[in-house]
Amino acid sequence: MNTDVLVVGAGPTGLALGIDLARRGVDALVVEKADQLFPGSRGKGIQPRTMEVFDDLGVLDAILEVGGTYPVGMVWQDGERVGEHRMFEPAEVTDDSPYNAPWMVPQWRTQEVLFARLVELGGRVSFGREVVGFEQDADGVTVRFATGPEIRARYLVAADGGRSVVRRTLGIGMTGETVDPHPMLVADVRITGLDRDNWHIFPPRGDSGYLAICPLAGTEDFQVVAQFPEGTSVDLSPDAIREVVAARSHLPAESVTEVRWASDFRPRAALADAFRSGRVLLAGDAAHVHSPAGGQGLNTSVQDAYNLGWKLAAVLRSEAPAELLDTYEEERRPVAAHMLGISTGVHRGEVRRGEATRQLNLGYRESSLTQETRTAVTGLRAGDRAPDGKLDGTRLFDAFRGPHWTLVAVGTEAPELPEAVRVVTGEEQPSYGKGLFLVRPDGYVGWAGEDPGTLTDYVRRFITR
Repeated sequence: MNTDVLVVGAGPTGLALGIDLARRGVDALVVEKADQLFPGSRGKGIQPRTMEVFDDLGVLDAILEVGGTYPVGMVWQDGERVGEHRMFEPAEVTDDSPYNAPWMVPQWRTQEVLFARLVELGGRVSFGREVVGFEQDADGVTVRFATGPEIRARYLVAADGGRSVVRRTLGIGMTGETVDPHPMLVADVRITGLDRDNWHIFPPRGDSGYLAICPLAGTEDFQVVAQFPEGTSVDLSPDAIREVVAARSHLPAESVTEVRWASDFRPRAALADAFRSGRVLLAGDAAHVHSPAGGQGLNTSVQDAYNLGWKLAAVLRSEAPAELLDTYEEERRPVAAHMLGISTGVHRGEVRRGEATRQLNLGYRESSLTQETRTAVTGLRAGDRAPDGKLDGTRLFDAFRGPHWTLVAVGTEAPELPEAVRVVTGEEQPSYGKGLFLVRPDGYVGWAGEDPGTLTDYVRRFITR
């Protein structure tokens, strides 16, 4: 074997997975067909649950440093400000949920932060490696490239986007729908004549679609988003983008001083028919494609990686049976389907950005990995996200941070467990209530109860040291 895990695609999904595997001591290689990281702002919203994931992966401080809050929307008409538009339902910071709103970071900058962390941990990215085919057998996967030698890996993870070569080679279909038949333009530009305190919204004029110009936090750039009539071929040239801005706003064409990146897309929602075939697994846009309206695509994708990383490591280190990888699709495909519905609803104006889009209420109560041993539970249950908070002076997210499992023992004596389990004890924690809560490496409660005997049986399934 050349490597234990070959990750195809150096976007947020592939880089996050690379980080998780590297910190667990797994030999992994990320390959990317382009010669550099993605240069655009496309996925710019980091949701609160992903902020928690980034806290655990060791990149939160860097993400906070390079980003900022979302500005209030400002609606324009005929060159006049006619009203504010609140993009998100407000939410308070609480002890159990320290991040209450999306944090804006252009995708290219998020990837720079993730890449730097991966390199810091000794991880590797090989650019200019385009996958053209692969074959798998009982022991591994042999991957072929347009140039360069083949690579042999125990597992292959496709994080190569909505047009995934790996998924197509496997013959796994995607079931979905067109969310909106109108083509869209998204571009990163330098522009004069607009303040950076607002997300500027220009409603449709006549036959033209809307225009939105959003200052990108932590940069001098603005993101331009424009909608076009159905059947339009979107011109991505700088002059055409300047014409769109001039035609739909009060700004002259020359106010767009530079076009730094541009792309077009048709909003759609699609879900892969399967997330795994043998030793090949799909993650991120290779498994689910979202409308960007709800800010869910990048976040759901990073959380795919977060779910998969600890499972791959446990199997590769013989700490858990290979069947553990079956739970990746079992857990993540229903979540992806649910979030596709949310993002489509936001695009169509049926769902408000708020509690549903923050992703803090997602969980795995129905998973085969989840064991709730209590009856008549009214609060935190096995399968739920493990909340933050203090327990006998210890911040729980500080205790969770790292690749280990954590036992939270509230008002209950903690049993003897393997050294791989960190134990936090205390007499009272309002978000948890009394009992024992075994928190998985990805921050969800795997087992909950009061009887240490059944906890020991659960631990034996996944933790051998």
